[in-house]
Amino acid sequence: MAATPKKKRTAGRILAVGAGLATVGALVAALPAGASGTKDDRGGKGQGYGYGRYVDVQLLSFNDLHGNLEPPTGSAGRVTQIQPDGTTKTIDGVGGVEYLATHLREARKGNPYSVTAAAGDMIGASPLVSGLFHDEPTIEALNRLKLDVSSVGNHEFDEGARELARMQNGGCHPTEGCFEEGKRFKGAKFPYLAANVTNEKTGRPVLDPYFVWERNGVKVGFIGVTLEGTADIVSAEGIKGLKFGDEIETINKYTKILERKGVKSIVALLHEGGAPASGSYNYNCDSPGPGDGISGPIVDIAKKVSPQVDALVTGHTHQAYACTVPDPSGKPRTVTSAASFGKLYTDTTLTYDRRTKDIVRTAVSSANHVVTRDVAKAEDMTRLIDRWKTLAAPIASRPVGYISGDVDNPFDAPEKSLGNLIADAQLEGMAPADKGGAQLALMNPGGVRAPLVHKASAGEGDGVVTYGEAYTVQPFTNMMTAVDLTGAQLITALQQQVSGPNQAAPKILQVSKGFTYTLDLTKTGADRIVVSSVKLNGEAIDPSKTYRVAMNEFLAGGGDGFAVLKEHKNKLVGASDLDLFTAYLGAHSSASAPLAPPATGRITVVK
Repeated sequence: MAATPKKKRTAGRILAVGAGLATVGALVAALPAGASGTKDDRGGKGQGYGYGRYVDVQLLSFNDLHGNLEPPTGSAGRVTQIQPDGTTKTIDGVGGVEYLATHLREARKGNPYSVTAAAGDMIGASPLVSGLFHDEPTIEALNRLKLDVSSVGNHEFDEGARELARMQNGGCHPTEGCFEEGKRFKGAKFPYLAANVTNEKTGRPVLDPYFVWERNGVKVGFIGVTLEGTADIVSAEGIKGLKFGDEIETINKYTKILERKGVKSIVALLHEGGAPASGSYNYNCDSPGPGDGISGPIVDIAKKVSPQVDALVTGHTHQAYACTVPDPSGKPRTVTSAASFGKLYTDTTLTYDRRTKDIVRTAVSSANHVVTRDVAKAEDMTRLIDRWKTLAAPIASRPVGYISGDVDNPFDAPEKSLGNLIADAQLEGMAPADKGGAQLALMNPGGVRAPLVHKASAGEGDGVVTYGEAYTVQPFTNMMTAVDLTGAQLITALQQQVSGPNQAAPKILQVSKGFTYTLDLTKTGADRIVVSSVKLNGEAIDPSKTYRVAMNEFLAGGGDGFAVLKEHKNKLVGASDLDLFTAYLGAHSSASAPLAPPATGRITVVK
């Protein structure tokens, strides 16, 4: 269990550059009485290199990149900003690693103590330019970004533990080999941390549990964990023999270990998150008003994680927040998340006390910043993307369909036009008797990764859907199944969308045409499903009748908390979800007759 960087991480990897969020004056004012000092106390030798008592450590962080090397399009490349008068403004065209690299490099300037960390899901569910090559391009990009450390997320396990080990250690793909002639994949130069992911037989972490960043005697320990429920949301085959432990217990365990090693400044990188009351990236989630603040799993976790942990960098929910949540001793502690897809980064100032070797918590400040595209592209990232795009071009640029307008995938909408389109494609592909005889289809919302945008993105022409764009929407290549479920099991599945593990953060299945029901959000738990409203082609679902249902292998295995779906019978495996999606687009659209975005209304929502 290494606590220090791998050998290949040379001393030059941990460079001291970056700019804090707060002014020095503000930080001095925030220090405990008698703690503030002269310029030499804070900067040492008058050079700002922190040889005095207090040192400002800049923590730059982000999460849930999901291999989005190119700028995300449509709603995936959009953030909301609160204006000074309280109104909100939509900022279009944000994100992309060419711009993220520039923003991070500019942010580091002038700050000699800067560390960059991530909270998981750097890879997995990636667009084609990365996903086609098993995310080697993204790891290469993160190395160039000078990422110092990352926790694992659930998507790091999409291709199983063996593939995650290859991402860390390097080597060519076990079946597809090396993607570039004469080049061997070198792996991540940063450590992936997985403190709560252990081998069931040995009890030992599958990757390093923690990492200690050090410069000129300043030490900050990072503990990395993923959400305890990872096993419920990834393919079971790839994680056989692994155990995902309790986040709080694990962080507290390694906090004690780090303290025994003399590391008292500690940051937890946790791939679990929450939901702020506002979707704006600059929302003040410490506002005390009714209904304000942040909710979700991260709140309960933050309240129980050891007070010796000085900040929590989180992810998974794709939300943006820079909040404080009280620790077990009642003191406020910073909890942050930078949305997803590289649209934001978080800049946190941690004031380090050389005498106590700890962070002065009253001086911590944090804020999210937009990765705008009004800055120069990082040329090295452009070259990296162009290199991999050239390799992918013969596959990626092939037209597979045509649309007459944006087919959107709004994050906060129970029913999505794109979800309907995918469910319809799955039903059509699995409906023939020799393909499974499906009568309806269910699609998990987390498997729909990006919108289909009408505007051309790479010279293919407006309305043209390329294979690369379809892949970005459905990147998992899950195999489809047709199974028997009783009407009672179908109703239970709908209830599991909003109860049990999904009660705090509902997962609303996307349904095929003809399957309808009412979702009553004025109620709680399973009662949110109006059972009498559940119908197929206008007829009420009969609890005792058997129905043939199309769904992907992930759902059929009970993924996303849908335990009842594991009770299916008579499973028939069909083509992949991506193959059915592209086949449907090809069959129902042409250049002269593009496909119109499907209407919503299959799920009636009562608020």
